[in-house]
Amino acid sequence: MAKSIRQPSPSSKSVGRRAAGTGNSRPAKGKARSPGPKAKSSVRAATKAAGTRRRPVSPKPWTEAEVYEAFRRFREANPEPKGELEHLNPFTLLVAVVLSAQATDAGVNKATRTLFPIADTPEKMVALGEERLREAIKTIGLYRNKAKNVIALSEKLITEFGGEVPRTRAELESLPGAGRKTANVVLNMAFGQPTMAVDTHVFRVGNRTGLAPGKTPLEVELNLERMVPPEFMVHAHHWLILHGRYTCLARKPRCEVCIINDLCRWPEKTV
Repeated sequence: MAKSIRQPSPSSKSVGRRAAGTGNSRPAKGKARSPGPKAKSSVRAATKAAGTRRRPVSPKPWTEAEVYEAFRRFREANPEPKGELEHLNPFTLLVAVVLSAQATDAGVNKATRTLFPIADTPEKMVALGEERLREAIKTIGLYRNKAKNVIALSEKLITEFGGEVPRTRAELESLPGAGRKTANVVLNMAFGQPTMAVDTHVFRVGNRTGLAPGKTPLEVELNLERMVPPEFMVHAHHWLILHGRYTCLARKPRCEVCIINDLCRWPEKTV
């Protein structure tokens, strides 16, 4: 009769070690280890801190009376505000605004003081030519592309608009190098239309003061058009530009001389 072979039994020490979970045994795959006391304490502390962290509070919207008062003060301080781009007629204004993109008004004026006396119509600008125009405006940023656009828009004014600057936003925006802001400036300054041109200064003032907050220039523009009383609309964008350029500065706003500092919602104002 064959004898059965007896398998060796594991030692009591090995059994005890596995039962106690000690030694080199590893947890089964797919089972996460539970965090220890220190980890649990850290999680609770982080959760508590997140729950007590202050959330940004949206500023209280301006009332109609406050908006009126702000623009009443702007009008009292400067009844007839003027744009600072030098020009001779609607065409040279259009060219100056196109040249002012990503450039200062002072820099544009310096270049156009010699340009506009010899090229104050679309026909004269085309006759001047792109090469000579580039030479005249080479001190302005992006002058090569701007010269190309100015010649192209001059040609389009001649062929499609009889050499005249159009009086609608859509037609102005169809011109090379002219966007919505350019159209609004020309409509306002050349033709007296109550448009709201939003440049970097108006965008900053609208958002910082809480007067007309918006994530894009178009949002700020539409909010301002909705907020500003009609009697102030013709000059409103000039007041806001000048306020942003000389008082509500980007880095160091001059809150101490601001004529609307008591209405402003900026939490960091210095008065």
